[in-house]
Parts: sequence; C-alpha cells; structure tokens
Amino acid sequence: MMRLAAALGAFAMAAGLAGCSALPDKPVRATLYDFGPGAMAAQPAGQQPALVLADIDASGALDGTSILYRLGYADAQQLRPYAQARWSAPPPQLVRQRLRQMLGRDRVVLDQGDNSALARTGGLSPRVLRLDLEEFSHLFESPTESWGLLRLRATLMENTSAGEKLLDQRSFVVRKPAPTPDAPGGARALAAATDAAAEEIGQWLAQQRPAR
Repeated sequence: MMRLAAALGAFAMAAGLAGCSALPDKPVRATLYDFGPGAMAAQPAGQQPALVLADIDASGALDGTSILYRLGYADAQQLRPYAQARWSAPPPQLVRQRLRQMLGRDRVVLDQGDNSALARTGGLSPRVLRLDLEEFSHLFESPTESWGLLRLRATLMENTSAGEKLLDQRSFVVRKPAPTPDAPGGARALAAATDAAAEEIGQWLAQQRPAR
C-alpha cells in the first residue's frame, strides 16, 4: 500500500508539472511610443494673434492607437498595424498636442472650450483652426527604404456675428525618412513629420491677413 501511495503521489506530481508546462506564456505587452518631450524650456508666446485650436478630426483606423504601415511596393491600399507597438494615445491627440506646443511659441493657443473672450484683440474673437488628419502611416517604398507620411487638411475660420466664416483652407503633406525599417523607425519618422507640418502651418498662419 505504501508503494502504491508513493507511485500515485509521483504520478500526481508529474501530471501537475506537465499541466504547468502547458500553461500559455505570459502575453508580451506592446511598446508605447509618443513624439518625445519636445522643447525642454518654456518659451513665451510671441506677438501673433491668439488662436483657438479645435480637436483634430480623423476617421477609421486613425482613431485607434495602432502604429500603421503600408507596403507601397506590394499593396499600398492596405493599412497594417504593427503587432507589438502602439501609440500612447490616438494620433489625432498626439498631433494636436505637438501642434499646440509648437504654435504656442508665437501666440496664445486656446482650446475650443476656453473662454475666448479672454483673448479678444480689438473686440475681435480669436480665429479657429480646424484640422483633419487624413494620413498618418509608415510608408515602405521598398523593404529597406521607408518614410513617415502625414497628410493634414487645415481650415481657418473667423467668428462673426452670423457664425463662422471661412478664411482659408490648405492641405499639408509631409514625409520624413525613417531611420530603421520597423516600428521604432516609423514612430520617429512620424514625429519628425508632425514637427515639420507644425512649422509649415505656423508659417501659413503668419501669412494670413490680420483681422479687421
């Protein structure tokens, strides 16, 4: 009986170890990316008129947090997500955050919910900048050459007694080379493309006629 009990105990232990080895591996958490810290020192707002920056609109896959890529040399119409890489927030939020930071070097930038009366100049409310994010992907032209591709449509509106009035509209297309053909390289290239687009938008805004 003692031998039988020992044998049964050994069998139970072996079965338990086998069961443990059959457990699934701990899932690997995706690596999170953003655009980095940006300017380390605060800069005073310049002399440009105050601006209301609306939330950025986007649709489809750009509303999620996946880092997306396209194989331009194989099937450019298909957006593919990197399996183990994610943005820390949806791209429209990250792009808006960086735009607000960079445009704020030259002007006061307000959220749409802020009391714009605080920034009135000569009795006029600040203009409103609306943006549509149309493309934000890591584009491969070949297995070794790739770019961070950003496409934005910017619409500048003016508040009047009759409602918003269209002042100007322009599309911005920026691409920056990716240092490596992978998710980290794509994230860095898209961050650089966003910074370049912010510079172009700032120049475009500075060229607008002043409010009357």
